[in-house]
Amino acid sequence: MLKTKEKIVYKAFGYKIVSDISFPELPVVGESTEKQDIQIEFGDFTKHKKELENNPYFHAVLDNQVLFYVPDVAFFSIQEGSKILFSPKHNVEEDLLRLYLLGTCMGVILMQRNILPLHGSAIEIDGKAYAFIGESGAGKSTLASAFMKRGFSLVSDDIIPVSFENSIPFVIPSYPQQKLWQESLDHLGMDSTKLKPIYERETKFNVPVQTKFTGRPLQLAGIFELSKQNLGEVNLLKIGKLQSLKTLFAHTYRNFLIPRLGILDWHFIISTRIINDLNIFRLQRPMNGYTANDLVSLVLGTINKEDK
Repeated sequence: MLKTKEKIVYKAFGYKIVSDISFPELPVVGESTEKQDIQIEFGDFTKHKKELENNPYFHAVLDNQVLFYVPDVAFFSIQEGSKILFSPKHNVEEDLLRLYLLGTCMGVILMQRNILPLHGSAIEIDGKAYAFIGESGAGKSTLASAFMKRGFSLVSDDIIPVSFENSIPFVIPSYPQQKLWQESLDHLGMDSTKLKPIYERETKFNVPVQTKFTGRPLQLAGIFELSKQNLGEVNLLKIGKLQSLKTLFAHTYRNFLIPRLGILDWHFIISTRIINDLNIFRLQRPMNGYTANDLVSLVLGTINKEDK
């Protein structure tokens, strides 16, 4: 693995990022002479190497940093919301390394900056952001793609950063790319032959969406939890406030770190502010079959009723 000859400034999650390795999936916004918000650099893990190697996937919180180790990939350290250090294993593929840098590492960066990272996809509808959260495999990205097929734009995929401005919750755009399974591409009528598979996941692909991406923060106007149920058709339920708190915690990205970071109170406060500002619904879909188009219609109908 080689460092980039010239450090380039990228844009993701609302921040300018300068990195020792390239990120072809991220928009380029300038050169390294510009002021950056986040640095991604090679680091020395000699001090903690043995401890981390003896605890694969263990996340340690020490001295304002989060440390973790992924066997055969790298050691990682996320520090004070502004720096990610990594030490890759020999001959690790950069595609795999970037999955962790833009995934877990950025999720921690957001929490360190007091920005709530929800696990899901967000779509722009009538100038506002609507979040679709849920467990892995619930169909969040597929549903977002179905919205995009109808002309709507993506705000964020996988991680939804939520912050407040003047007491109003906003979603910060991530970067113009989705991750979709082959089955979803088939249902959506999309050709995968020109798409790049995600590392070691030959049937899941990176899907660029530059022309259908919203690059500005948008007010968060609604949240829909997507779940699979033993039903014959799609269904929608409004979630009560107490259950909404549990739902937001369950679908916070890498939520197991919240108590370790000592931010349980912060998470409760920001979650309470969100549910006091908007409604959370549960979207139920059958265990099998493609129902994204029906879900899109159900969501749009619900939004229209809420706006009246």
